[in-house]
Amino acid sequence: MSDGNDSRRNSMELIGTRAGTAMPIEMRQALHLKGLVPSSIENFSKQELRAYQQLMSKSTSLEKYEFLASLRSLNVNLFFRLVLNHFKDIAPIIYTPTVGEACLNYSHIYPFLYPFKTSIGLFITLSDTENMDMVIDNYRQLMADPIDPEITVITDGSRILGLGDLGVNGMGIPVGKLQLYVAAAGLNPGRTLPIVLDFGTNSEQYLNDPLYLGTRERRPDDNTFYEATERVLQALHRAFPGLLVQFEDFSTSHAFGLLDKWRQKMLCFNDDIQGTGCVILGGFISAVKQAGIPAKDQRILFFGAGSAGVGVARQLVDYFVVDHKMPRDKAGALFWFVDSRGLITANRGDVLTKQKTRFARHDNGDVQCGTLEDALEYVKPTALIGLSTVHSAFSEKILRRMNEINAQSRPIIFPLSNPETKAECTFEEAMRCTDNRVLFASGTAFTEYTIPGTDDIRIPGQGNNMYVFPAIGLGAVLCKPDWITDTMFYAVAKALANSRNEEEKAGDELYPRIERIREVSAQLAAAFITQAVREGLVKEAHWRDIVSANMPCTQDDDTTGSSVDGQFSKRVLGEVKTLMWKPAASVEQYIVESITNPNVDEM
Repeated sequence: MSDGNDSRRNSMELIGTRAGTAMPIEMRQALHLKGLVPSSIENFSKQELRAYQQLMSKSTSLEKYEFLASLRSLNVNLFFRLVLNHFKDIAPIIYTPTVGEACLNYSHIYPFLYPFKTSIGLFITLSDTENMDMVIDNYRQLMADPIDPEITVITDGSRILGLGDLGVNGMGIPVGKLQLYVAAAGLNPGRTLPIVLDFGTNSEQYLNDPLYLGTRERRPDDNTFYEATERVLQALHRAFPGLLVQFEDFSTSHAFGLLDKWRQKMLCFNDDIQGTGCVILGGFISAVKQAGIPAKDQRILFFGAGSAGVGVARQLVDYFVVDHKMPRDKAGALFWFVDSRGLITANRGDVLTKQKTRFARHDNGDVQCGTLEDALEYVKPTALIGLSTVHSAFSEKILRRMNEINAQSRPIIFPLSNPETKAECTFEEAMRCTDNRVLFASGTAFTEYTIPGTDDIRIPGQGNNMYVFPAIGLGAVLCKPDWITDTMFYAVAKALANSRNEEEKAGDELYPRIERIREVSAQLAAAFITQAVREGLVKEAHWRDIVSANMPCTQDDDTTGSSVDGQFSKRVLGEVKTLMWKPAASVEQYIVESITNPNVDEM
């Protein structure tokens, strides 16, 4: 162990400081604190109550975000106790939608978010990529013990949520996502690493902002971007061979480019493309079962053709192929896309990006639809999915027309854009305009709806990625497959659909309630591990033995996905739960864990 600051970080003095008012009398005496601190010796529950009262006293969501960030900086254990015991209230603050507001203001509030930390992650400029070993060594020196990170969330800030190019301000997203990895799925907070690639920004607002903290240059060309990113990824893989990399909020072309290049070379995935598709697939499976129309007769209209929209569609296609045995070309023919120029067709007259070409229509003849409303009349969809970031794009007229088109079934309407200011419609609007028949899932949280004249309360489905990406991260960190396949995502989506309890099914809810997130994450991680073992991509004998002994493999040797079911054994689930990190329940436990694992409070 090194001297100086590292020694101080590992000292009983710092542990005692973080224990705060729960510090036992013996520690107070050893640290010569008698008479210097309040005499009351509290338990962690009282500390948590005080913190929650302070949180609720803040008048705005951004103030609550700032309070929680400061608390996280001071006391990791208390922060995650608070998050876990009030997850429904706090998740929208530490992540969407409030994290979007925080990112917009990040350069102005950054110094006050983390007052007790030198750094909360890596801020890598283009010039830094030429000497990544030095950057990584700086990170190692900051840690109390040389324990490798298990997971990183990395962004370049070029497409943050639906807010655009925020540059270095996008760091709020990796920080928030990793907090959800810990809270929702029990990854170790001391082994998480947020990274922002500060390669510049094309936003005039930030280039001209005197308080902007990032590089004041425009973004590089593609060749420079990919070369620099490769240096970063190779250095990370060299230093931390088992590191899971989650790509986050890159521009659409770069998101697909990075995923296509790296997904079979290192343990990685893109949450915008694969995670979004996975969670929506889970809700869509539940919706189709309740819609009252055969799966083969579904007609699915997407509004928005970016990385998230295409990623969702690609995984929904798998549902028709795997579960309903449709040929892939016929399954793909159930999908239509509308972008800013209208219905995407092969003969529209413009140059389509690679991902749009995949879903361009060739059967439209001379028909071209310039608006969503025109496309609605042409397609007559059974499902309308929005990933456009266009607020209120699903107008009352469109919602009512969806209800008329699906008079003999239940319309499926998924306004998935984040944050709420970008959502295509609200839950209340969808219920009111469809005679309360809608099968609904959104990307952001909406309030419950009481059907007028009744006591019937309906809970909106939230197709939030937090249902799946923490579980995928946990499963990948635990079993370390060679790479993450599409069928692993499919198994997670099936497990998500299967995770609803009887009360949730009876209420027509498409997702489990968010209060059960830890239980659900454990189930999904178990399904992920089981599928990874079945596909022969897990080298560790520990997981291979557990899966093989408790759930005989029934898949075909070619792992085409023909029997992907999202199932897992109680033995695998129990092992996953045992390995999930959780905050200490008592000060005695906290002191012991702080001594044995000093990094928990470091990042």
